[in-house]
Amino acid sequence: MQSTRRQVIAGAGLAAVRAIQAKPVSPAPPASTVAVARCRAYNRNLEGSLKIMFDQVGGLEPIVRNKTVALKLNLTGNPARFPHDPKLPYRTNPDTVLATVHLMARAGAKRIRIIETFFPAKQEMELWARYALDLNAINNSGCKIEWENGQNMGQASKYVRVKVPWGGYMFPSYDLNHSFVDCDAYVSMSKLKHHWLAGVTMSLKNNFGITPCALYGGDCGPSGNEDPKEERGPVCHMGMRKPPAGVAQELHPDTPREPGYRIPRIVTDLVGCRPIDLAIVDGVESIRGGEGIWNPGTSVIRPGVLIAGRNPVNVDAVSMAVMGYDPRTDRGTNPFLRGDNTLKLAEAVGIGSTDLARIEVAGLPLRDARFEYGPGAIGKTV
Repeated sequence: MQSTRRQVIAGAGLAAVRAIQAKPVSPAPPASTVAVARCRAYNRNLEGSLKIMFDQVGGLEPIVRNKTVALKLNLTGNPARFPHDPKLPYRTNPDTVLATVHLMARAGAKRIRIIETFFPAKQEMELWARYALDLNAINNSGCKIEWENGQNMGQASKYVRVKVPWGGYMFPSYDLNHSFVDCDAYVSMSKLKHHWLAGVTMSLKNNFGITPCALYGGDCGPSGNEDPKEERGPVCHMGMRKPPAGVAQELHPDTPREPGYRIPRIVTDLVGCRPIDLAIVDGVESIRGGEGIWNPGTSVIRPGVLIAGRNPVNVDAVSMAVMGYDPRTDRGTNPFLRGDNTLKLAEAVGIGSTDLARIEVAGLPLRDARFEYGPGAIGKTV
C-alpha cells in the first residue's frame, strides 16, 4: 500500500525526534556544597571554624584517611624581591596551614606533603621559614610531614607527564614535579583576592603555580634548567618562548600571545591535569586591587570569611559572589578587566558549575558574607 504524504511527513518527524533523543547529551557540570564561615581573626577559633566547614562538605576523613595528602600553598611572588610582610596578607596565612594540617592529621592522614614552587629552586627548610610558617609545630602535628619545592625535579629523578583529559586548551600535557601526582588527595589553599591579569585568583588560579620554572620559566632553555632564576612570563603568560625539547608544545601556536587569553586556559588545563579534591579559600584578611604588592595601589581588606568545598569551580563561584561579582560574567566586565573568565572555561570542559542556583551554600548565607571588593584589579580604589 502506498504511503500518503501525511504518513511520510509524520514518519520523518518521528525519525527526527528519535534522532534527537538518541543524540548524547553532555551532563551538567558538577555542583556540590560550598561552606562559608565567619572568621574575623587568625586565632584559636580558626581550627574550629575549618572543622565545621569540612564537616559541612562531607568531612575530611573520606578525603585524607590512610592517604598521602598534598597541600598546595599560595606563596605567590619571588621572596628575593618581595619578602614576607604580615602587614600585606596576600599569601597563605601560616595559621591556616597549621590548623588545616592538625585537622588532616586527626582525620587519619598517613602523610601530608606540603608543596609550593618558589625561588631558589632548592629544598632547604629555611626557605620555607621565610614565609613565617611554624615548621616545628607543623612537623609535630601527629602524622608524617614532608616538604617539597616543586620548582624543579625536586627530590625525584624525573618529572611526571600528565595529560589534559579533554586534549587541552593550550598544551596537551604538562610535565610536573612528582609531588603533584604522587599523592592520593590534593588540597588547594588560596587567598580571596583579585588578579591583575586573570581577574580573580582563588582555587583554580592556585594551580597555575604547579608548573615548574625549570621547564616553564623564562630561562628554561632548550634542555630545561634545574636552577631556574626567571618566572613563567615568557613561556606561559606571553608565549614568546617554548618549553624545552621533550616537553609537550603548544597545540595552537597561532592563538593570541597575550596573558589575558593564555593564563585562564593554562589554568584550566592544569586543573584538568591535577584535579583539586578540597579547595580552601582564606578571606579572613586579604588585599584588593591586585594579587600582590608588585601591583600598584593594592590595599589591605578584612572580609572576615573562610570558604571551602570539594569542587574548585563551585568554590570560586561562591567566592566571587562573596566579593560582590557575578561568577558568570565575561571579559570586559568587573573583575575580568584584562582576561577571560577562567571559571567559565573550566565549566565548559565539565570541571564544575558556575551557576549559583545549583550550588548549595552551607553555613554563613551569601548575603551576610558579602564584602564588596570594588571595581577589580585597578590598583588604588576610591
